Amino acid sequence: MDLPLSEHRFDTVVVRFGGEIGIKADWTRRLYERRLIANIKAVLKKHDIPYTRFDRRFGRLYIKTAQAEKTAERLSRVFGVSSLSPSLETTSKLNDMLNVSVQLAGSRFKKGKSFAVRCHRVGKHPYTSQDVCRQVGHRIVASLPELDLHVDLTHPEQNLHVEVREAKAYVFTDINRGVGGLPLGTQPKIVCLLKGDASSAVACWMTMKRGCPAILVHFENGVLTSKLDAKGMMETAQRLMEWFTGFPRKLYLIEQCQNLQRLAQKHPSELSSLLYRRLMLYIAKGIARMKRAEGIVTGDSLGKKANQTLHAFRIQDEAAKDYPIYRPLLGLDTRNIEENAQRIGLEKTTLHEVKSKAEVKEAKRIAAIKLEDIKRIEKELNIEKMVEDALKSLKILEV
Repeated sequence: MDLPLSEHRFDTVVVRFGGEIGIKADWTRRLYERRLIANIKAVLKKHDIPYTRFDRRFGRLYIKTAQAEKTAERLSRVFGVSSLSPSLETTSKLNDMLNVSVQLAGSRFKKGKSFAVRCHRVGKHPYTSQDVCRQVGHRIVASLPELDLHVDLTHPEQNLHVEVREAKAYVFTDINRGVGGLPLGTQPKIVCLLKGDASSAVACWMTMKRGCPAILVHFENGVLTSKLDAKGMMETAQRLMEWFTGFPRKLYLIEQCQNLQRLAQKHPSELSSLLYRRLMLYIAKGIARMKRAEGIVTGDSLGKKANQTLHAFRIQDEAAKDYPIYRPLLGLDTRNIEENAQRIGLEKTTLHEVKSKAEVKEAKRIAAIKLEDIKRIEKELNIEKMVEDALKSLKILEV
C-alpha cells in the first residue's frame, strides 16, 4: 500500500560519477570507482548514516538508505562525484513508474507551476523514453487537477526525472551538484603549505580535487603569531579536512620563530622574504622525502605580493629542485579564489593585492636579486643546519 503524499520519503540516492572516470580505460576506471566507493563508505560511516544496499552500475551508484537527503548532502563533498539525487526506487514496469511519479509530483510540485518529465533509460524495455515522458506527464496532470499543473518542455519551472536501469527505475525531482574531480587517493600524496589564509587552502583543495591526498604543513612563527591568527589557521585546517574523510587528519607544524628572527637581523627585508620562502621549501622537501610525496603545493598567485613574481618563483623553486612546486592559483583571479573558498566552507578570506608603494619598490628590488647571491648568503647562514633544526621541531596534530 502506498504511503500518503505527506508521508512519502526518498529511499535511494542516485550517485553519478565524474565524467573523467567514465572515459578511463577499463582497468583504470574500475580502480577509480573502487576508490570512490571506499571514500563514500568512509563518509557514511563518519556521519552514522545507515544503508542497506550498494548497487554499482556503469557511471552510477545507487545507495539504498532511509536518510537519502542527508546522504546526498554529505556525499556532495566527495571528490569524484558529479551529482546526486534523492529518489524513490520502483520497478521498471510502466504502471509502477506512473504511480510513483504521481505520488512524488503530488508531494513536491508547487501549485500552478509548469513542469516537464525527463527520462533516462538503459536496457531493453517494451517502451521508449518518450513513451515514459508522455505517459507520466499525462498521468500527473490527470491525477492532480487541484495543483493546476501544465507541461512546458522548453522552460519548465519544475522537473520530474525517471531513470530506468534494467529491471529498476528511480524517480526524483532534484539533481544536486557534486564537487567532481578525481577520487581522493587515486593520485600520489602531495605536501601542501597551509597558512591561515584562503589562498593556500584553495590551492590545497584544488590539488585534492585531482585525487592527491594532502599532507598539510604549517609554519609557526612563535611569538610573532597572534592567538587570533593561530585560531584562524586551525579553523581553516578543520574546514579543509572535512573534504578528505577516510584519510589521516593530521597537521604538521614547524616552529620557525628563531629562523625568522635570524634572517631579519642579518639581511635586508627584500632578501629576508626570499630566504625565508626558500627555507620553507627546503623544509617542505624534507617532509616530502619523509612521507614519500611527489611534490609541493603553495597558494602563490602572480602579483598578489612583492615576492610573488615569476623571477621570485624561479629563485624560490631552486631550493626544492628535487620536487616539483605546484601553484594551482596562477590561472585564477581574486573572484575565482573567493568562490572556491566559499565552496570549501571558509567564511572569511584574506586575499591581498599589491597596492602600497613600499611593496612596489620591494618587488623592483627583488627583480634585481640573483640566485648566486642568495646561495652565497645561505652558505653563510648554514642553511642545512637551520633546516635540520626545523625538522627536529616537527609536531603532528590530530585535527
